[in-house]
Amino acid sequence: MKLDLKSLYKQEIIPAMIEAFGYKNIEQVPKIVKISVNRGVGEASKNSKELDASVEEMALIVGQQPMINKARKSVAGFKIRDGMAVGSSVTLRKVQMYTFLTKLIHIVLPRIRDFRGIDSNGFDGRGNYNIFKRATDFSRDLL
Repeated sequence: MKLDLKSLYKQEIIPAMIEAFGYKNIEQVPKIVKISVNRGVGEASKNSKELDASVEEMALIVGQQPMINKARKSVAGFKIRDGMAVGSSVTLRKVQMYTFLTKLIHIVLPRIRDFRGIDSNGFDGRGNYNIFKRATDFSRDLL
């Protein structure tokens, strides 16, 4: 019987971590709270249809409509003006988060050519993990 990630975490991982690290309270065990998926579209300043296509593709990938991010200030070198749409982002929580994570772990990452595991240097000092990949690596497999 194959368990989904949430059930596996609750039934097997939490007890193992409590035993291994000597946690006194179940709330001390690390857990995934949210997944943020962000995508910057460099061509959005020249072609607004590129941003629309990116938003539609991201909605298909994550199963939730993304929010369009706008530039906070003008940058002349990139030909970006204040308030221009420059990317999109979505925050996943609860059921959608576990669905996306299951797809990522079991379908997408194993299909990446020459995949040698995820980088352990992706963690920052606050418990966040960053996977930086080109959209083309993920989008074909998640769709």
